[in-house]
Amino acid sequence: MMKTIIDLNNLINALEASHRLKVHPETIKRLIRQGDLAAVKLGNVWFIEKGELESFASTYTGERGAPKKRER
Repeated sequence: MMKTIIDLNNLINALEASHRLKVHPETIKRLIRQGDLAAVKLGNVWFIEKGELESFASTYTGERGAPKKRER
């Protein structure tokens, strides 16, 4: 069996990530569930690599609300 080593110093939890992006913690969890933000769940807590969050933050627009409906 292969063991995976995780550097906890390089991870931040979803709550810390929400503060950095200035969004609600549930927004971070939704982004993770949608596959937009890579994360690992340890126990009951989502963790994101700091580099992954910085890369994501550089392209995240943070538009609020549901997507606008197109007019026909």
